[in-house]
Amino acid sequence: MRWIVRLIGVVLGLAALVVAFFLLIPGERIAAIATSQFQAATGRALTIEGGVSPSIFPRIGITTGPVTIANADWSEEGPMLRADALEIGIEMGSLFGGVIHLTNIAVQNPVITLERAADGRVNWDFQPVSGAGQASAPPQGTPGGSAGPTPFILESGTLANGAVTYIDQASGQRTTLSALEAEARLPEYAGPADISLSGQMNGQSLLVKGRIGEFAPFLQGSVVPLDLTAEIGAARLGFEGRLGTAPLAADGRIDADLKDLSQISALLRRAKPELPAGLGQQGVAVAGALTVTDAGSVHLREGVVTLDGNRLQGEADLTTGGERPRLEATIRTAALDLSSLDGGQGGSGGEGGAGTDGWSKQPIDVSALGLMDAAIALNADSLLLGKAKLDKTRLLLGIDRSRAVFDLREVNAYGGRLTGSFVLNARQGLSTGGELKLTGLALQPLLQDLADTDRLIGTGDLELQFLGVGASMDAIMRSLSGQGRLRFGKGELRGLDIGGMLRTLDAGYVGEGAKTIFDSISAGFTMEGGVLANDDLIFAAPLIRATGAGRVDLGARSLDYRLLPSALAREDGTGGITVPLLIDGPWDDLRYRLDVKAMVNDRAEAAARARLAEKAEELGIVPEEGESLEDAAKRRARDALQDEAARALNRLLGGN
Repeated sequence: MRWIVRLIGVVLGLAALVVAFFLLIPGERIAAIATSQFQAATGRALTIEGGVSPSIFPRIGITTGPVTIANADWSEEGPMLRADALEIGIEMGSLFGGVIHLTNIAVQNPVITLERAADGRVNWDFQPVSGAGQASAPPQGTPGGSAGPTPFILESGTLANGAVTYIDQASGQRTTLSALEAEARLPEYAGPADISLSGQMNGQSLLVKGRIGEFAPFLQGSVVPLDLTAEIGAARLGFEGRLGTAPLAADGRIDADLKDLSQISALLRRAKPELPAGLGQQGVAVAGALTVTDAGSVHLREGVVTLDGNRLQGEADLTTGGERPRLEATIRTAALDLSSLDGGQGGSGGEGGAGTDGWSKQPIDVSALGLMDAAIALNADSLLLGKAKLDKTRLLLGIDRSRAVFDLREVNAYGGRLTGSFVLNARQGLSTGGELKLTGLALQPLLQDLADTDRLIGTGDLELQFLGVGASMDAIMRSLSGQGRLRFGKGELRGLDIGGMLRTLDAGYVGEGAKTIFDSISAGFTMEGGVLANDDLIFAAPLIRATGAGRVDLGARSLDYRLLPSALAREDGTGGITVPLLIDGPWDDLRYRLDVKAMVNDRAEAAARARLAEKAEELGIVPEEGESLEDAAKRRARDALQDEAARALNRLLGGN
C-alpha cells in the first residue's frame, strides 16, 4: 500500500500548488516546483510534459499534460507510471489550511508497473531525499518508512483506460490488468471509502466493488471492516467482515460461487485442477465464516461447500506450513455422489447379464489425491461410491503423499453392514487394497451394482482381503489378489434348476423362470492375477446337496466351475442321483452341461468297488475303521505271509 500512499502525497502536493495560481505564477514555474518537491519527497523523478494549466471555473483545480514517474534505479522496465493527463480539483477552503478537500482526481490512460526484484526489493518503496541529495532512511516506527500521508477528503476519483503490470523477477511471473476503469470516494479520511474497478486480466474480465470501513488505518495495514464483491467472468466472490494487509489477515463471512475454476485458474495463470465429477469438476461454491491468520492458515466454520451436485456442511482448517497443504475437516451431508470414481461405466448390464464390453478401460483420475494431505471425518446419510450404493455412513479419510486410507467406522449398505478399511495409493501409478467384512448384505442388489448380475437372491456374509493394481477398473480387476470366505443363508439361484436337471438328466433347465431354492452356501477362495479359485463349496438345498470347485476369472468376467450335486439322497447322505454339473462361459452367456459320461464312469467305478468288496469279504478281507479296501487287502496279504513264514520256520527248527 505504500506506493498508493506516496502517490496520494503527490496529488496533495499538486493540489497545494493551486495557491500559486492565485499568485499568478506561470504554469511552467508551477510544474518545476511540483517536480522538485516530488523528487525530494520520493527520491524519484517526476516529469510533467506540456506544463500545468490552472482553472477556477467550474471548479478550482489544475490540469497537466502527460505525466511520468521514474522507476527504481535497479529496474529495467521503464517508468513506474505514465499517464496522458492528470486533473485535480480542490475545495476553496482547503487553500487556507486544515484537511485537504479534493473535489475530484482524474487520471487518463495511466500505465503503472509494479515490480519485485529477485532479492525482494520493491519499486513502490519510495525514499525521501536527504539534504545531501541521497535517499534517506525510513523514519523509525513508521510502517514502510512512511510518516503517514496528509489527511484528505476525496469526493470523486477516477482512473480511465489504465493498465497495471505486476512483475516478480524471482519467479518470472508477469501479470497485467488492462482496460482498467476505477472510481473511488472518500467522504472522511478516517471513515469509509467506496471503491470500484473493472478490467481484463489474463483474458478474464474482472469487476470489484467494495467499502473499506476505516480508510486511514487500512493504509497502514491494520485490520478494518471490509465489504467486498468480485466477479471473475461468471465466477463470483463476496466477503463481509474485517481484513488487514500487513500482515494479511481476515475474519468474516464468505460467499463464493467459483464455477468450474477455469476462469479463476486463468486469472491466476494456473492450470485448472483436474477434479473428478462430484468433487468440483463442474462447479465449486463455498459459504461460511472464514478466518485467515497472519501465519497463512485458513479456517472455515459453519461452512457449506457445494461440489457439483454434492452439498457438504461442516468445518475445515487448511494449513500451508508443511511440505504440502494439509486439510483437516469434519463433513456432514445428506447425499454424496462419487459415482465417477469407478472410472466410467462398464458393461451394459441387464436381466441376469453382465454387459458385453467388460470392465471400463477409462483411466481412473486420482490426481486430486496429490493436491494436499488430509484428515477428514465424513458423516453421510447416503453415499454413491463408484457403482456401490451405501446408506448411512461414518468414515475417516486420511491422505498422506497421494495415498488415501478409508477407515470404515459405520457403513450400512444393501440391508447389512460393512466394516474394515481400504486404500487408494496413487504415489506410483494406482493401486487399491483392503480388508473388508460384510454382514447381512442383500445379494441381488449388491451383485447387480458391482457385477451387473442379478442371478443370486438372499443375504450373505463376506470376509475379503484384496489388492489390485492398474490405471483403470479393467486393469485392477485383472490384477486382483487376496483371499476370503463367504456364507449365504436361505435364498434363490435364478436361471438354473439343479433339481430338474438331476431328475431328467436334461441340462436344459436354465434361463428365465428356472431357479433353485437353497438353504445355505459356504465357500472359501483365493485370488491371484484376477482369477478367483475355490475348492470347498458346500451347497445345501431341499432334497439336494452339492459340493463344488472351480475358477472365476474376474478380469475376463467368465466362469469355469464344476458342481457335484446329489438329489433324492437318504437322510444319511447315501443313495440318490449324483450328476456333475459343468458351468462355464462369460457371465452374460453361461453354459450349463450335465457330465453324464463322468456319472457313468463314477457308477462303473462304484460297481467295480462293490464287486471287489464282495470278493474281499469272501476272502476274509475286512477293512478296519478308516482303512481302505486296498490297504485291508495289503494288510491281509502281509499277515498271511507272516503266518506262513512262521510255520515254515517252525518246521525247519523241528517244531510240531
